[in-house]
This record gives sequence, structure tokens and C-alpha cells, in this order.
Amino acid sequence: MKSIILNNFEIGKDKLTIMAGPCAIESKEIVFETAEHLKKITEKLDINYIFKASYDKANRSSINSFRGPGLTSGLEILKEVKEKFNLPILTDIHKDEEAEPTSKVADILQIPAFLCRQTDLLVAAAKTGKIINIKKGQFLAPSQMKSIAQKVKDSGNDKILITERGTTFGYNNLVSDMRSIKIIQDMGYPVVFDATHSVQLPGGNGDSSSGDRDFAPLLAKAAVAAGAKCLFFEIHPNPDKALCDGANMIPLNEAENLFKTLNNIFKTVN
Repeated sequence: MKSIILNNFEIGKDKLTIMAGPCAIESKEIVFETAEHLKKITEKLDINYIFKASYDKANRSSINSFRGPGLTSGLEILKEVKEKFNLPILTDIHKDEEAEPTSKVADILQIPAFLCRQTDLLVAAAKTGKIINIKKGQFLAPSQMKSIAQKVKDSGNDKILITERGTTFGYNNLVSDMRSIKIIQDMGYPVVFDATHSVQLPGGNGDSSSGDRDFAPLLAKAAVAAGAKCLFFEIHPNPDKALCDGANMIPLNEAENLFKTLNNIFKTVN
């Protein structure tokens, strides 16, 4: 399995990497508070850290759901985070035309799970030359990610990460199969385990998703023990008041103890 070089560290090698931040950009204050706190924690624990937040969540359950500030305003805030805290940035893109402007700010372009088979989106992302994080669709087996990643490779970009985020299990539920970590790694790609979306209950509230954040630490620990070298979390200062995905986000004040435990597991198995 190859590792991916990002700035002064490698994703998928000898240090745990964590991608974390709020689901969507709600305000500059929340984004800055989260980025500053998580940077201090990860520096203290010697963990690679990538800040994540979305300028637009285009796949909400309801047309009335909060989506974020949009491309232009959102990228301005992410650029400020990058410059103020000297952090690499990950954010989603949903349309082909978003790839190029987003690449001027973000270090990693993320392809949402529901869009992971969209060829034109993958090609546009690949052509930016940025690292591409493809989230495995909830409707796919891990083995099916090989042909999806090949679309990016055939477009001239081999800087590929693949994220496991649970598989549809009946109605309004997901299940995480830890075998997928090895299956995807055996294809040659670093695996990211998305602990918070894996405990999401899609459409669980009817016009919005629900979730159970209590299970996110459990799944994260299992994923690291199974060989995952990169983890993804949505983290918020006050998840119960978050404007999206609050039910499955980790409270900011719980991040340090969780990261410490995960890093200890990582050091034990690597």
C-alpha cells in the first residue's frame, strides 16, 4: 500500500492521521474554535491533522435543511483557516465546475459517497492534481471501489484515498464491515475510516438524518485495530445545537481523550 505525501507528513505511513472538523461551515467563530483546539491536541499527541468542513452539503434530506455558506464565502473562510492555523484543508465538491476553484484552497478534494460513481466529477477532481478522497457509497461493496479509483488514475492522478463510511443495512441504518479496510488496502490505497458518518441513521428523523454518536469511538478504535491509518470525524463545540449532523458528531471537549486512546492503539498495532 502506498502512502500519500501531504505537506510535511505522509497519510498511511508511520503516524496516525486524523481529518476532523464541523460537518458544515456554520460560522467563522465555530470553524476557528474547532481548528485551533484540534490543532493543539494533535500537535501534543504527535498526530497528523487535516481540517475538514463543507461549504455546501448538497445531499440533505430536506430542501429546507441547512447546507452551508456556499462556494465563494465558504472557500474564503477555509482559506483563512489554512493561513491562520497553517493547516491542510479537506472539503467536498458536488459539481464538476467546483473542482478547479476549490483546488486553489483545499489540499484534498472529497467526493461524497452518493456521488462516488459520477465519472465527470471524478475526472474534474483528478485533473486538479490534488489529493482525491473518494467516499465509498453506502450502496457499494468495498471491492467495487477499484474501478472507481481507476477513473481517477486514468485521468492522470494517483493521489487517491478511499473512505469507508458504512454500508446500507435495511432502512435508516448502516453497518461497518472492518474487512473492507484490508480489502481496500490490498488494492494499494490508504483507507480512511469515517467514524461519525458510520453511526448516522440516514433519514432517521423523516426529513433529516439522525445518528448515535456514542458508537463512533467504538468503531474508530476497531478500525485502527483493523489497520486503518487515517480517521475521519465530524466534531463540533456543541453538537446538540449543530445545524447539520449533530446527532453523530463528537463534542469538541471529548476529542483529546478519544484521540489519545486511538493513537495508543495505532502505536500498538503498527
